[in-house]
Amino acid sequence: MSSKNVFLLLFFLSFFLSFFLSFFLSSSQTRVFFSFIVASFSFSLSLLLTIVTTLRHPGYTGEDGFEISVPANDAVALAKALLSGGGTKDPSQVRLCGLGARDSLRLEAGLCLYGNDLNEDITPVEAGLTWTIGKRRRDACDFLGGDVIKKQLADGVSIRRVGLVAGGAPPRQHADILLPDGTTRVGEVSSGAFSPCLGKNVAMGYVPKEHAKAGTQLKVSVRGKLADATVTKMPFVANNYYKG
Repeated sequence: MSSKNVFLLLFFLSFFLSFFLSFFLSSSQTRVFFSFIVASFSFSLSLLLTIVTTLRHPGYTGEDGFEISVPANDAVALAKALLSGGGTKDPSQVRLCGLGARDSLRLEAGLCLYGNDLNEDITPVEAGLTWTIGKRRRDACDFLGGDVIKKQLADGVSIRRVGLVAGGAPPRQHADILLPDGTTRVGEVSSGAFSPCLGKNVAMGYVPKEHAKAGTQLKVSVRGKLADATVTKMPFVANNYYKG
């Protein structure tokens, strides 16, 4: 039996075993077991194809998916194997895309990119990511920067990350956000692009909390030209994560 057939056999056996046991185990036990299956699956794939080193499930595009890490000298071989169809009847179902596609997808999903929407000067509370701080850590705040987080949790924050739908040219990182008068600067775009799914420009940025309510009318400055922008709830495009 070829390594490809062995790999497919192991994958489907692991999947159906996980599905079968889900009827007899608690949800937490099932998650632990499935995590073990995924880890075993990643290890088996590494052994069989001698290519894959790490398999992750980040969901950074707003959809379920996998992130595969491989040594640079094996990347072309893996890409060709995936583009061959991976055993599907229609190989055209598998297509290449680049970082530009990933960036527009994660932006449509309202997900942050470190260096743009997050940095050492922006806290999780300001970014609307308080949920990423565990309850124990929120209560204790015994970590680097915890004193700042504790104060923000108690007193609130002065700025908020917001979504924007804008006209004109797509607003990019560092573009100014202004009041409707077009002269008073109130914030800055952190990420922005044209949304292929929506057919309009979307962006994220930080503004004072009094301008962060959905529906607030603002303007953005792109290469010296002003365009209307509306504060919009995120995600811009609904996420489709499998939640069980």
